[in-house]
Amino acid sequence: MKKWLSSIFILCIAFSSVGCPGGAKENAAKGEEKGDVVVLDKAEFTAKVFDYEKNGGNWVYEGNKPCIVDFYADWCGPCKKVSPILKDLAALYKDEIVVYKVDVDAENELAAAFGISSIPTLLFVPAKGTPQIAQGALPREELIKCIDTFLLGKE
Repeated sequence: MKKWLSSIFILCIAFSSVGCPGGAKENAAKGEEKGDVVVLDKAEFTAKVFDYEKNGGNWVYEGNKPCIVDFYADWCGPCKKVSPILKDLAALYKDEIVVYKVDVDAENELAAAFGISSIPTLLFVPAKGTPQIAQGALPREELIKCIDTFLLGKE
C-alpha cells in the first residue's frame, strides 16, 4: 500500500503545481442524485470510492461517476471557504460528478491511510485512471478547470 500511496503523492505534487449504515447509505445515494455534497464515513468510502484494505496498492474506483473527495475538518478556516464552493459545484455538475466529504477528525484512520497532513485536501477521482490530489483552498475557477479537464476530459 505504501508504494501506491507514494505514487498518489507524486501525482499530488504535479497536480498542485498545475493548480488544479443502511439508512445513511440510502440518504447518501439520494444526495448524490440531487447534487448534494455527501459526507462519507470509512465504510461508505470503501464502498463508493476505494477499498484500500481489499485492493491494497491497486487503485480500483468503486463509483460510476467521477468524484471529488474533500478531506476537511469543521474547525478549519480554509475548509469553510471551500465548502460552499463545492456545494455549488455539486449542484452544477450533479449529472456528471459526485462530491464527497470526509471529516478527518471523525475518520482519522481513513485520513491516515491517504497521508492527509494538510486540510483541505481534495482527491480528484476520474471514472477511469489514477486519482490526483490537491492541497489547499482552491478558488472556484481552478476547481471548475480541474473538473472539466481532469475529471470530464473536456477541452
